[in-house]
Parts: sequence; structure tokens; C-alpha cells
Amino acid sequence: MNLKLKHIKNWSELAQQANWSAAALAEKCSVSGDTLRRHFLKHMDKPPKVWLAEQRQNQAIELLRSGSSIKETTACMGYQQQTNFTRMFKKYWGACPFLQTPV
Repeated sequence: MNLKLKHIKNWSELAQQANWSAAALAEKCSVSGDTLRRHFLKHMDKPPKVWLAEQRQNQAIELLRSGSSIKETTACMGYQQQTNFTRMFKKYWGACPFLQTPV
């Protein structure tokens, strides 16, 4: 196992800093994409791209539930276009983001 990855605790923060990109996350961790993939499969039971997408969508719904607008959430989550965010949100959650009410 790669020792560089073993001691990382702030994966969610790194994911956001890497703009939800597996390649950028690997670079940020100073490892190859293959090494990152092996680590994620072993420790998180899923490829980094899947984990990153899940983290991104979980953070997005939390922002919406806390009162952020779709426009604000789109920007915070690193999407260039609101339509791209809405499409990915609907694909993941099965509903459009404007249907989410604060909890």
C-alpha cells in the first residue's frame, strides 16, 4: 500500500481542491491514477471517480438544504454551467435540484 495515501484523513477537502477530478486528486496526492484507484478500491470499495461523484452530490444537496440557491450551489460545486449541474443532480438523485426543499 502507498504510504502517501495511508495517512490522508481529509479526503473530502482534497476532493474539492481537486475540483472533483480523479486525475487532479492523484496529482495532488503525488501518486499515479492507478495507485489512487487501487487505494480507493481497497479502502472505499469503489473507484475514485464514483466516490468523487458521490461526495460532490452529497455536498451539493447539503448546500441546497441549507438554503443556497441553485446558482450558488452550481458555482460552489465547480460546475461551469447550471444546466450541467442540474443534469448531474437529477441523474444522481432522481429529481431536479429546484425540487429540494430545505430540511
